[in-house]
Amino acid sequence: MGGVKGFIEGGIASIVAGCSTHPLDLIKVRMQLQGEAQGPNGAAQNLRPSLAFQTNSTPSSTVHLRQATAARIGPVATGIRIFKTEGFRALFSGVSATVLRQTLYSTTRMGIYDILKHKWTDKETNTMPLASKILAGLIAGGIGAAVGNPADVAMVRMQADGRLPLSQRRNYTSVVDALARMTKQEGITSLWRGSSMTVNRAMLVTASQLASYDQIKETILAKGWMKDGLCTHVVASFSAGFVAAVVSNPVDVIKTRVMNMKVVPGQRPPYTGALDCAMKTVKAEGPMALYKGFIPTISRQGPFTVVLFVTLEQVRKLLKNF
Repeated sequence: MGGVKGFIEGGIASIVAGCSTHPLDLIKVRMQLQGEAQGPNGAAQNLRPSLAFQTNSTPSSTVHLRQATAARIGPVATGIRIFKTEGFRALFSGVSATVLRQTLYSTTRMGIYDILKHKWTDKETNTMPLASKILAGLIAGGIGAAVGNPADVAMVRMQADGRLPLSQRRNYTSVVDALARMTKQEGITSLWRGSSMTVNRAMLVTASQLASYDQIKETILAKGWMKDGLCTHVVASFSAGFVAAVVSNPVDVIKTRVMNMKVVPGQRPPYTGALDCAMKTVKAEGPMALYKGFIPTISRQGPFTVVLFVTLEQVRKLLKNF
């Protein structure tokens, strides 16, 4: 039962954290897609109904100007724009996919990490080397991402849908509808589109997030800076969230764009893969484009990690006797 408890505890904590920070994640996705040329042939696509005026002909210079303008929009302005143009509910677009993603991906990674942590912890000193923590995170994150990729693709598409012109929106009604239509229209393999990036990102996030949380917490307690309690958990978890954001943001940008690209039968897709996407992104928008959405990523990773570990501790107390 001990191994199963790790999955249950991690799953509950992840779902609570994911749902509570979903609007921040949505803003991050929208910012990562700003400035992207999404047409099948590389043609620039209108970014948002509120930014792109529907005319029969638009000079290329005007399109590039709009893209540059959109690229400068910050997280607060992005959130306000979503609220004004799409309504409050739009901030929770794709939340059903978030629940499924956390159920599949985070439950798996948290459970496996917990199992490896208990197995590799020194019984005498009750400590675990940092290298072992990182390795456990890499393994747990990779397996979790492979399991949860379909929900991740659906979540990205549902979050990004509102930025498209009305005629081009997918209008998924739920995560089940998204998965069903993707399978029918694009084939079963579309559910694992961008899976290599998802796995890489998840390995980096899990290794940096979980390993750094444990390491920072142990250091704080060992140095006597703080006592073991809520304040220590908050400091350690927010620091872990920052580390995870710095490490994973470039991979996350590429993952988001590959998953969100629209593939038209008979036409060449915008990107042939993750490497192609990365090269085109850097060439068209510069290397700093890989850190688009960085502020909302930090803003989301910090609260997400805090809520995750604080909730996890409470759930562990509730299930202690089971």
